[in-house]
Amino acid sequence: MINEADFSTLGLSEEMLAAVHAKGFETPTSIQRLTIPRLLSGENDIIAQSQTGTGKTAAFGLPILQQIEPSKEGVQSIILVPTRELAVQAAEELLSYNRERRLSITAIYGGAAMSEQLRRLSRGVDIVVGTPGRVLDHIRRGTLKLDKVRFLVLDEADEMLNMGFLDEINAILENVPEERKMLLFSATMPDEIAKIAKNYMHNPVEFVLGTKNEAAQNVKHVYYMVNAKDKYLALKRIADSNPNIYGIIFCRTRRETQEIADNLIGDGYNVDALHGDLSQMQRDTVMKKFREHTLQLLVATDVAARGLDVDNLTHVINYGLPDDVATYTHRSGRTGRAGKTGVSVAIIHSREKSKVKEIEKRIGKSFERAMVPTPQRIIEKQLYNLADRLEKVKVNDEEIEKYLPGIVRKLEWLSENDLLKRVVSLEFNRLLEYYKDAPEVVDYEERKPRDRRKSGKGEEGEKAERRRPSAKDKDRRTAEKGFERIYVNAGKADGFFPTRLIETLNQNMDGRVEVGRIDLLNNYALFDVRKGDGKKVVAALKNARYFGKRLYAEIADPDRDYAKASARKSNSKGRHEGDDDNFSKFRKDKKRKK
Repeated sequence: MINEADFSTLGLSEEMLAAVHAKGFETPTSIQRLTIPRLLSGENDIIAQSQTGTGKTAAFGLPILQQIEPSKEGVQSIILVPTRELAVQAAEELLSYNRERRLSITAIYGGAAMSEQLRRLSRGVDIVVGTPGRVLDHIRRGTLKLDKVRFLVLDEADEMLNMGFLDEINAILENVPEERKMLLFSATMPDEIAKIAKNYMHNPVEFVLGTKNEAAQNVKHVYYMVNAKDKYLALKRIADSNPNIYGIIFCRTRRETQEIADNLIGDGYNVDALHGDLSQMQRDTVMKKFREHTLQLLVATDVAARGLDVDNLTHVINYGLPDDVATYTHRSGRTGRAGKTGVSVAIIHSREKSKVKEIEKRIGKSFERAMVPTPQRIIEKQLYNLADRLEKVKVNDEEIEKYLPGIVRKLEWLSENDLLKRVVSLEFNRLLEYYKDAPEVVDYEERKPRDRRKSGKGEEGEKAERRRPSAKDKDRRTAEKGFERIYVNAGKADGFFPTRLIETLNQNMDGRVEVGRIDLLNNYALFDVRKGDGKKVVAALKNARYFGKRLYAEIADPDRDYAKASARKSNSKGRHEGDDDNFSKFRKDKKRKK
């Protein structure tokens, strides 16, 4: 039973309290307690810095629904969201509160039939939830007029800016009346958000719930460190050791997303992929199956999963860490919601340990190092899970009773122990067979930091040792077993992050190449490819360009100091080894003229 006193003190009407009651909410969230009274009182515009999953839709939806009346005169509220999935979710949630109000609510977004959206808008709409691109498209067509808007909401504003919608947002804001209430919700507050607030908001009051990029408090952070070639095997074992897992696996690229999903499907898992190459119909089908728990795992890119709001996720699995902490925070924040606990898992190789430290520092929480589950441990957990399911299964005595005599006659020759063995084997033969000869997954051994006090070399000795190429530097230039190492003359200073590396390889190579460990330095990068693929990769990158820069690649030499070589071969114009010989001829001709 809902504690209506909590919500009634916010100023909600009886109709809205009944809608809240019907949804089963017991107490308002922090953002709801702060936002709802302000919106109902008509005081100030509102800026709320809040993470996803905090009840924002109800925070702005309830007071907006309460304050507008059904009308055919024009749109009274416009809500802008970053993705089509979030547009559909927000519209559906508003409709769930709207049973008594009878307001007309519709979602408009790209990828859906324009004709159907035109038909709904022509009949008159009170509240529009839409993506910036499609909303602006309708404004320019003259099919959406915002001159009657009383409430404007920007939801997940930072995500809209990350997706490049700044110009569209500004153009839309120019089309709404000066006298209207504006609400801006954002998990982070970049400078562009501050500019929007300054230009379009009236004396806004700001609420900050938690610190910037704060991770969900109910999320446990875990990492597994394995060799690059064992990442997929580790992923399967993590899934197998959590029989009731319901989660999202995040990958870097569309290709990797589809490959991981295809491999998991081939290995018997209830999985599908979500990425930008899917049509809107395919995306909707995948999300429907995932929300209905037909799928246990969803493999997705960050872009495809933006705005995705699914309840009761137990796990978020990072198949490698993202380049920035904010992306990790958004990923991990999808679990551990509504008072429930969740786990954010990172499957990394040794060179990503520094990223773990950076994330720990930024979110203020520590990662737990976990060992990849052994076959014995996995089988044990699966068996206990089966026993738990058998114990809790609902039995329809009346319906099953008529079939029992025949089943008893069929199986009466089996002892209780034999019957139990057969039940277990029926469920687990595939798992037992797989793990009987399963390949070994080795947990990467972390090197312990050396105690300088015990080196006996003193300060000068330490300085001299640092000047010499270290074993760590040589190890960086050495490939993992089964791989070969590639050097390429582009690095972090060029914006050449792992996603860019993968994109560059995809653009310049025929067919797929498996990339293992990646080390990004300031002026160059080193990365692993499967043994035998090195020459193809080097040839493909020869004379390839990255934002106008000519790339050069070679099979890495473990004994070569690439840091010095890259610094020596880079001039102020950014020329690197591998540029054409015309540059050398130009310099010689210039000397002759002098």
